[in-house]
Amino acid sequence: MQIPPLTDDVYTFPNPRLACDEGILAYGGDLTPARLISAYANGIFPWYNEDEPILWWSPNPRLIMELDEFKLSKSLAKVIKKEKFEIKFDTNFTQVMIECKNMFRPDQDGTWLQDELIEAYTNLHNLGYAHSFESYYDGKLVGGGYGLVIGDMFCGESMFAKKSDASKVALYHLVQRLKKNGFSLLDCQTPTNHLQSLGAKCITRDEFLDRLSVSIENFPTF
Repeated sequence: MQIPPLTDDVYTFPNPRLACDEGILAYGGDLTPARLISAYANGIFPWYNEDEPILWWSPNPRLIMELDEFKLSKSLAKVIKKEKFEIKFDTNFTQVMIECKNMFRPDQDGTWLQDELIEAYTNLHNLGYAHSFESYYDGKLVGGGYGLVIGDMFCGESMFAKKSDASKVALYHLVQRLKKNGFSLLDCQTPTNHLQSLGAKCITRDEFLDRLSVSIENFPTF
């Protein structure tokens, strides 16, 4: 399959249902708010390395978390009950992205979170589309993550933890907030053992896109 380029003046994407299972759909374009919102509204997200053009993906299968299926282990429940971490939302968005960028991950060589992505998602945050969930310990940011709201779906992007359980506790509180405010699910993009251990599951791309088409008709408040 030949991967088509995107032009700076056209914000439409190829049909994601026609992408290969790996999910790469197109390359090029830009990271303007209009293009990013168009991408996520169609189940597409950017993911690329520093020496590559912008690559746009819609993988099959898709990892999601049903909000009622978050797995709360006994050990994590004890940590939450002790209120070891202070949880905040949207108070330090850009720094959360910087921490995600700097987080060492044994299965990755380097980072895909470049400065232009941090700038682009910060712009979306300022417009009210992107949000962060944050754990603090002794007043210091030690865990959390960020993502985008599209309709009643939260599209998770990345998480980090500088202290044990910090990101898990932040994710738990994110799920509770989403449930309370009428969201339908959490998009986790691609399978990881960590998220699957917390209750995330794989569904087909077609099923995900069908659910997304319903989600974008709803507008809960984050």
